[in-house]
Amino acid sequence: MAAGAPRIFVSHLQGVAVFDPAGDQVGRVRDLVVMLRVGQRPPRLLGLVVELATRRRIFLPMTRVTAIQSGQIITTGVLNVRRFEQRPTERLVFGELLDRRVTLTETGEEVTVLDLSVHQLPARREWEIDRVFVRKGRKGGAFRRAKGEALTVEWTAVTGFSLEEQGQGAENLLATFEQLRPADLANVLHHLSAKRRAEVAAALDDDRLADVLEELPEDDQIEILGKLKEERAADVLEAMDPDDAADLLGELPTDEQERLLSLMQPGDAADMRRLMSYEDRTAGGLMTTEPIVLRPDATVADALARVRNRDLSPALAAQVYVCRPPDETPTGKYLGTVHFQRLLREPPPSLVSSIVDTDLQPLDPEAELPAIAGFFATYDMVAAPVVDEAGSLLGAVTVDDVLDHMLPEDWREQEFHLDEEVATDGS
Repeated sequence: MAAGAPRIFVSHLQGVAVFDPAGDQVGRVRDLVVMLRVGQRPPRLLGLVVELATRRRIFLPMTRVTAIQSGQIITTGVLNVRRFEQRPTERLVFGELLDRRVTLTETGEEVTVLDLSVHQLPARREWEIDRVFVRKGRKGGAFRRAKGEALTVEWTAVTGFSLEEQGQGAENLLATFEQLRPADLANVLHHLSAKRRAEVAAALDDDRLADVLEELPEDDQIEILGKLKEERAADVLEAMDPDDAADLLGELPTDEQERLLSLMQPGDAADMRRLMSYEDRTAGGLMTTEPIVLRPDATVADALARVRNRDLSPALAAQVYVCRPPDETPTGKYLGTVHFQRLLREPPPSLVSSIVDTDLQPLDPEAELPAIAGFFATYDMVAAPVVDEAGSLLGAVTVDDVLDHMLPEDWREQEFHLDEEVATDGS
């Protein structure tokens, strides 16, 4: 949904059909999942509860929703068909927020919630509830006709929804630190007790927990993963960058590795096994299996659209790799690289195959860390392709992963302790 698009009342989403990118219906919307926040801040819309044809209810993150239009919802990517389980910090809109009695802040009058509207924040992929449709007078069911004046007010004009400022529950802690970067939230978790750390990890959504795990020391990662239910642990591993997830899996006992791999989507599990087959400090062990791959007949406009993906790290977005089909790693024959700056200088209709850089030699998957670091330093690279003997692109190594493995093993813990000392000194 484009920035500036009109708000959508949730009553219009009840039972709406959900379609995949090919146009096939995958299910219908049965509820919306939101996260309440401290004070009067509008809640975040996390995703949708979608009922499949099999009656199984799954969670569809809003980051996978590409359009809400004409009574239908379009998704992108592969759906996770595991059964939806509500987290402690989550609220169901139809199940828990509608038909609820709240109070108008200005008058102190109790009203009944009949509907809520959601909108997408400008230039961001986040959605919020912004307005509340209420009815004064006696309580009436959601969407029912009842006596009393009906009006639409801003979220901040009512009380009775939001989290209280007091309390030590995990949801209050999460709300307080919601705006922190993953590395900063990892710092917070690192200094919590094991019990509190487990409570907060259980309350985080999968994507947020995955981002935070990538920033934690190895011991904390293993501890947190071990306290999650196995199905959820597998979901979180799938949400992590493949190389980071493979590193974490590699630290677990073999039988636990196999149990978690068996619970993953087959494609994700195959990526994990492939990455774990390489030595840790080699290009194969450091690479991610999800670089931007384009066919030779793709245009510069196609490439720029892929680069704009907000989920990509700056290093992965710095260049695209042109390969013959198949497009997923390991690909068909690797043809070369196109750098982001070159894309900006070319007409959008131009084919990427006409501007591909073939001079730069790719990394061998068995190349060791010193050679990789020398390659990055010599050619001023932030990412580099990894290609096997058959000429297939296996993945890409990014500079952050090189630095991560060149620093001392306990560098994350040293950074956390340094932050603690600075805070103590008041500097």
